[in-house]
Amino acid sequence: QFSVDDLKAQPNQTTCWDGVRNYQARNFLRSMKLGQQAFFYHSNCKEPGIVALVKIVKEAYPDHTQFDQKDPHYDSTSRKENPKWSMVDVQFERMTKRFIPLSEIKAHHLAHKADGGPLKDMMLFTRQRLSIQPLTQGENLPGLLIPSVGQAGSFTYGFSFLTTEEFDFVLSLEEEKPH
Repeated sequence: QFSVDDLKAQPNQTTCWDGVRNYQARNFLRSMKLGQQAFFYHSNCKEPGIVALVKIVKEAYPDHTQFDQKDPHYDSTSRKENPKWSMVDVQFERMTKRFIPLSEIKAHHLAHKADGGPLKDMMLFTRQRLSIQPLTQGENLPGLLIPSVGQAGSFTYGFSFLTTEEFDFVLSLEEEKPH
């Protein structure tokens, strides 16, 4: 298991995001920049959703688990001189003011699909889920990320690019009472 409490218990409230084993997700991970923000997301639990904000504190570097034969993410085809897989380090920033369930974000996505709102093209709901994925087909702006799906024990967490308008809308959900 790896929850937000586990992240907060790490030295400097920082940990690496390892184990990404999808090429497209890896490429998105490699594009993450120092200081970008992301939501910490729990899934594979009763009610998936956003629980905290984190930031990228180390850009992509070789994922050590690909070389560890005892690790579930071991990749016998990866070579140290040309590693296939990368990871980034994330640091806890703060808890969200309230839990923002995936079902609530999806409800807004469906409403925005009908009326052209900022969540209308969220790839989180329209394409295969990846641990890291862009959420719009439009321009992605640095520093704005939202969770998707990535494995960490019995919880799942992830990050995906989000436009300013989408980021602001999802963050504004903190202030609302759940529907």
